[in-house]
Amino acid sequence: MLIRDVRPWGGPASDVVIEEGRIAAIHPHDESVPLGAGDVDGRGRLLLPSFSDVHVHLDSSRIGLPFREHTGSPGVWGMMMNDRRNWRSTDVPHADIVAGTLERMIARGTTRVRSYAQVDVDCKLEKFDSVMAAKEKFAGQAEVQIMTFPQAGILLEEGTVDYLEESLKQGADVMGGIDPSQLDRDPVKHLDIVFGLAEKYQVEIDIHLHEPGHLGVFSTELVLERVRALGMQGKVTMSHAYELGGVNEATSRRLIDEFAELDIAMASVAPAARNQLSLVDLVSSGVRFGLGEDGQRDYWSPYGNCDLLDRTWQLAFTNNFRRDEHIEMCLAIATMGGASIMSHSSPRLTGVQNRPGTAVGDRADLLLVDGETPTSAVMDRGTDRTVLHDGRVVADGLRVLAH
Repeated sequence: MLIRDVRPWGGPASDVVIEEGRIAAIHPHDESVPLGAGDVDGRGRLLLPSFSDVHVHLDSSRIGLPFREHTGSPGVWGMMMNDRRNWRSTDVPHADIVAGTLERMIARGTTRVRSYAQVDVDCKLEKFDSVMAAKEKFAGQAEVQIMTFPQAGILLEEGTVDYLEESLKQGADVMGGIDPSQLDRDPVKHLDIVFGLAEKYQVEIDIHLHEPGHLGVFSTELVLERVRALGMQGKVTMSHAYELGGVNEATSRRLIDEFAELDIAMASVAPAARNQLSLVDLVSSGVRFGLGEDGQRDYWSPYGNCDLLDRTWQLAFTNNFRRDEHIEMCLAIATMGGASIMSHSSPRLTGVQNRPGTAVGDRADLLLVDGETPTSAVMDRGTDRTVLHDGRVVADGLRVLAH
C-alpha cells in the first residue's frame, strides 16, 4: 500500500510505503506517482500513530443509548452500587452496547485498547463475556486486551476470587486490583491475591488507585515491594494514582525514580486533579505513560464520547500546557505511550520531544487526520480521519469498514 501525500508528525509531505503490516519506506512526496488500487490519498493530512486507549471500561458504557440523569453517589462503592442497580435496565443487549462502543472508538482512530471487564458476585462473568465477544468481533480492526477487574473489591464479597480466577482461565490478559487499603481495608491480602493470580496465569497487573495522599503512597510502596521481590519489573501499571504527588516533593521524586527503575507504567484519564505526579518529569524519566477515556457516558459519569483526540485535548488542558512540545507530548502519550504499555515491542517515549510511531519499521497502526500541525489537530479535533490497523484501512470518515 502507498499512502500518498501525508505529513508524519507534521513534517514534510511524504509518500509512505506499507508492506506486511509495517512502514517499509518513507519518500519525499512525488506528485507524479499515481494512486493504485488499495492505495490511500493522504491529501496533505497529518500522519500519526493510531490511538491506544489503555484505561477504558467498555463493560459499563451507555454509548448509543438515550442520555440519562446521573444518579451515582460519591465514592467508589456508591458509584459501583449505582452501576449495579442500573446496568441491566436497558432494552439493548449488554454485548451489543459494548461492541457498539468499541466500534465507535475504532472509527475515531483507536486501534489498541486495554479494557476493564468487571467481575464480581453480581455480574459474575457476564460483563467479561461481553467484552470478550467485542474483542473477537473486531479482531481484524483493533488489538484488545481484557483486564479482569474486581470493581467491588476482592475481599468484601465471598466468591469474588473464584470468578476472577475463572476469567483468567478463560483468557483475561491482565489482572486488576483496586484501592487495596481504602476499599478492601486489607492491602496485604488484597495485593497477595492480585500478584498471586498474576504469577499463576502469567499475566500483567493493573492497580486502580484512587486513594488519597499518604494512604495512596503507602499502597504504592506495597506494590513496589512486591515488584522487586517477585521480579515483575515491566509488568505492572498504576492507573489513576492522581494523589501520589500530593505528599511532598521528595516523595514525588522518589516515586518517579522507582517507577523508572522498576519499569512501572502509569495510565491516566486526564482528571482535573491537583496532586498528580508531574507528567513532564515522568516522561523525561522514561516512565511508560498512557491515556484512556475511563467510562463512556456510563453510570459513573456522563463524560466520554469514544474519541481519544478529545481526551488528548483534556490531558493538555488539565495540565495547563500551552507550548507545542508539551501538547504534542500529550498526543504521543495518547498514541505510542499506551502502545508501549500494551506491548514492550512498541517504541516508548524517551523524552518530552520524542515522537515515535511513524518511522520505517514501525507497525502500521496509523491515523490520518486533518490539521495544520499536531497541536492544531488537538485543538480542532477534525473529523477527516482514515484509520489503519496492521497495514489495512479499517475505518474512514468516522465509519468502520467491513472486512
